[in-house]
Amino acid sequence: MTVLYFGIFGLSLLLSFVFTRMVRASATARGWLWPAHDRHVHQTPLPRLGGVAIYLSFLTSIAIAWITSRYFHESISAISFRALLTILMPGTLIFLLGIYDDIRSVGPYFKFAVQAIAAVMLFAGGLKILALPVLFGSHQFSSAIGLPITILWVLGITNAFNLIDGLDGLAAGSALFSTLVVFVVAIFSGSTLVSLLTIALAGAILGFLRFNFNPATIFLGDCGSLFIGFMLSALALEGATQKAPTVIAVAIPVVSFGLPILETMLSIFRRLINGKPVFTADREHIHHKLLQLGMSDRKVVIVLYAVSAVFALLSLFLLWPTGSTLGLVLAVVGIGVWFGVQHLGYLEFGELRRVARRTVEQPQIFINNLAIRRAIEELKVISDYDQLYRILEVAFSTNDFDAFDLHLHRSPDELTEDSGLQIRSKEEPYLSWKKPASRFIRKRERGWSLDLDLVATNNRRLGSMRLYRAYSTRDLQFDVNLLTSAFPVALADALDRALRQSMEIVSLRKENTTVKASKAG
Repeated sequence: MTVLYFGIFGLSLLLSFVFTRMVRASATARGWLWPAHDRHVHQTPLPRLGGVAIYLSFLTSIAIAWITSRYFHESISAISFRALLTILMPGTLIFLLGIYDDIRSVGPYFKFAVQAIAAVMLFAGGLKILALPVLFGSHQFSSAIGLPITILWVLGITNAFNLIDGLDGLAAGSALFSTLVVFVVAIFSGSTLVSLLTIALAGAILGFLRFNFNPATIFLGDCGSLFIGFMLSALALEGATQKAPTVIAVAIPVVSFGLPILETMLSIFRRLINGKPVFTADREHIHHKLLQLGMSDRKVVIVLYAVSAVFALLSLFLLWPTGSTLGLVLAVVGIGVWFGVQHLGYLEFGELRRVARRTVEQPQIFINNLAIRRAIEELKVISDYDQLYRILEVAFSTNDFDAFDLHLHRSPDELTEDSGLQIRSKEEPYLSWKKPASRFIRKRERGWSLDLDLVATNNRRLGSMRLYRAYSTRDLQFDVNLLTSAFPVALADALDRALRQSMEIVSLRKENTTVKASKAG
């Protein structure tokens, strides 16, 4: 068997090498070149039908191996022609879809519809998901539930490999690692059909990779990436139908396809967070983020090859499944993905961290907001400066502001230092406050300020209030809308009442002084 597999691999590799040169030469001679795009790293047009060479070499090597084995090897000859057609017919449909998309370009919904038809063909042929042991134990799904799950699996894996096809050799190289893992699992499980198909597919991919690695002279195209992704999803389903341990049947394919699955999940998540359509193209994929970090195209591909190899190696650990092994592998994968994504600098995750931190800090935000709301209610009923000062001091002593200045447009003559206001010249605030525990110094500290115009309900402008806060890495635990809506009006009305009362006091004092002067005269 080992010699036979090596022979199939070598034949597929040789055929792929020859067919890729032929397809590249034919496409170039006929002008079937695809222009450079703003999302592509190439500046010159290149042929994009590399998937044709992979498909032809794969199919030819399978046909030769199956025909010759009927005379020389009984194990492969035992594979039924019907079993081959169950996978190859929908695979051919996906290949033709990719060809049409490369030449004519079709929309995502049309592609999904054709891929769903191919998935239904697999389901009808017996390649289906009727259980998820890792999540639901031994519970068996009905066909009504298994069919959409199977379609979702096929669509997800098929398009995942298409999604990472953004740099020379990236999709093909990542698929090569995944294909070899599926081959090893098939050998371990005794699945001759899957072993035959995967080793032939691995040879076809490797032969093409010689021309697709940086600097590429031909692209994989949708006909290649969709075909490879579909074949891997179908072969994983075929492996799941074998009498293999449930972890091998379910967990190993998921882990071995780690890079394209991660890319797909990140892309969907990012676009949903940004409010963009899921199918919108952008330059925020993992390979784009690595390029933005200053890496060369070749270095990015090598790094992602290493990531794919790590996923493949971790998946092979599950060939000896135990409770601790599965937990350890999933933990390593989860931690690795978390730290890796953090270093890519996605703004969406920074915003998520801010929201999460905001949620944790919500009790303090409630306290700070309630202090301002309470101040608003108290300001509605006071009419003297002394009470106003105490209300402002209590309201701002517990929140994130370090100081404030209260500027009045009119300085009443009756105000004294005993009233609680710090009377200064007309160029300086009439009330100046700083939090006792703060080291903030005006005009010398790096910080920001918020200016509030104090306009009363009678449209009379009483002055302004400036709030200060030193720069800090901690978010403002406060709803600023409270300070820009009801609070300025309540403060302005309170100042207006206090000013009217002070004017009445001044007028009364003048009357008393006049009366006393008259009596003295």
